[in-house]
Order: sequence, then structure tokens, then C-alpha cells
Amino acid sequence: MRFGILAPMPSELRPVVKAFGLTKGRSGDLEGHIGTAGGADVVATTTGIGIDLATAAVGRMLDRAGVAHVAVVGIAGGIGPTVAIGDLVIPSVVSDFPDRRGFTPAPLGDLTPSGEIVSSDEYGYPPETLAAFIDSGVVAVDMETVAVAAVCEARGVPWSAIRAVSDRADDDTVDIATLTTVNPDGSPKVGAALRHVLAHPGKIPRLARLARNATAAATTAARTAARAVTTHT
Repeated sequence: MRFGILAPMPSELRPVVKAFGLTKGRSGDLEGHIGTAGGADVVATTTGIGIDLATAAVGRMLDRAGVAHVAVVGIAGGIGPTVAIGDLVIPSVVSDFPDRRGFTPAPLGDLTPSGEIVSSDEYGYPPETLAAFIDSGVVAVDMETVAVAAVCEARGVPWSAIRAVSDRADDDTVDIATLTTVNPDGSPKVGAALRHVLAHPGKIPRLARLARNATAAATTAARTAARAVTTHT
């Protein structure tokens, strides 16, 4: 069996590579990081940020690597009172926005699904939308998972999602200006980041805390994914 692991950004892929013990290589016609876990072959790569890039990335993985199960692994923004920064989110359903079409992930290892993730290209939802999310059981938001779900379900390939909360999406911890410091593929815009920090020196402690939380959350998600794939039967 071959598992495909998709991490949105390089900062989320690095913990995956470490947790699974992967090395750079080719799986079929797909360039990525490869290795084994629990007797299964594993190939991992990034999607980039957003629905369109994630849709293209999972299509490439299915076409070129012939994986039998896809897991999207990375960070998410938590919402509502039931999740805190650092918590794992193993969703029982993932939906798009604004249509709220739901997709159900496949079981993976001993993970117990709970709660809903909403995925879209939106960065910052209005308070009334967040309130409606929370009322309907949404615990986190991201920008890629539903794209992976939709492609995999259309092709009849099982998929799973393992996210960990890196920040709050229901407060002003992360403002939209943060997006200007990152390229679509998730790599940093060094010049833009430097200008942003110089223009807003008061944000430096908060940005440093965000970076630490993101690294810790990505590591939690990656380690959980490695354990789940290793024990999957």
C-alpha cells in the first residue's frame, strides 16, 4: 500500500519528513520525499496555499504516484470554546464555504474523528459567520483540506485529515497583512516580511509567538500522522 501525505507549506512538510524519516526521491513520476511506515510506502509533498493549488497537487499525486490513501497534514485556525492552540483536530467532516458541502474522511490508524473543519480561500470570516460555524460544530478552518477531499472522493480514493491548531481564527491574533509575507507555495517573502516587521515593530513578540505555535502544531500533526499510518491496517 502507498500513502500520500500532503502538507500545505514547506514549514508543515519539514516535520512530516522528520516524523516519517523520509528522504528526497521519486515515487512513480512524482518528485517528493519518500520512505516507509509500518510496511507501507509513503510519499510526501506540499500543496501550496489555497483551494486551487491543493486541487492541482492532489491530482498530481494521484496521477503520478498511484497512492491508495491520501492524508492532508498541517496546521489550522481554531474557533470556538472546545479547542485551544496546540490541540489536534481529526475532523469527522470537512466542508466547503459558502456551500457547506460535507465530505467524510476515511479512518486512519487509531485516530478518533470529532468536529468539523471548514476550508475555503477566505482569510478572516465575519463574526456572524464564525458564530454560525461554532453553532454547527465547526472547530477549525483551513484553506486546503476540502480540495483534497473533493478530488479524492471523485476518484474513489480514501482520504484523511490531521490538523493541529496553530492560532485562533476567531480573534485578531493573525491579521490579513500576514498573508503578504508568504508566497502562494508557502515559502516566505523575505523582503515583504522584513518590511512588515520594520513598519510594525510592536508586532514582533506576537509574530514570534505565532511562529513558535505554528512550528509546535505542525510537529504535533506530523507525529500523529506518522503514528497513525504506521498502525493503520
